[in-house]
Amino acid sequence: MTVVLTELRWFHIEQLLPIEDELFGEERWSAGMFWNELASGHHYIAALDGDRVLGYAGLALTPPEEAWIQNIGVRKEAQRHGIGRRLLEALLAEAARHGTRQVLLEVAVDNLPAQKLYATYGFEGVGVRKGYYQPSNTDALVMRRED
Repeated sequence: MTVVLTELRWFHIEQLLPIEDELFGEERWSAGMFWNELASGHHYIAALDGDRVLGYAGLALTPPEEAWIQNIGVRKEAQRHGIGRRLLEALLAEAARHGTRQVLLEVAVDNLPAQKLYATYGFEGVGVRKGYYQPSNTDALVMRRED
């Protein structure tokens, strides 16, 4: 598997939907949500193996104060190959290029593997958003990394 990170484009969106469904079920993002993210000028990247999207990640920048990681998703079959780590590193590099002072994200309180990954990059829990994820009513842990 040869993975290349590239700018996420509109023609990738259809490939994101099955990944969203696989990872997030009823809480998945729709095509319209991804279209809106791209139209809003947020920074999105895709991890490709040839033309196949294996993963994706997005960042909303409001420099110089902060950047928010919108999402990171990797196909289950492609997990444990460092793709999520590479996507996260690319988002952090983009935030640094814009001189942001802090990067924030929300992660499900029961997603311990993701929390552990974020912690290795200096993210710390700073709050909880009760019932953030719908329709499951799952809480989100807000994590922050300051530079």
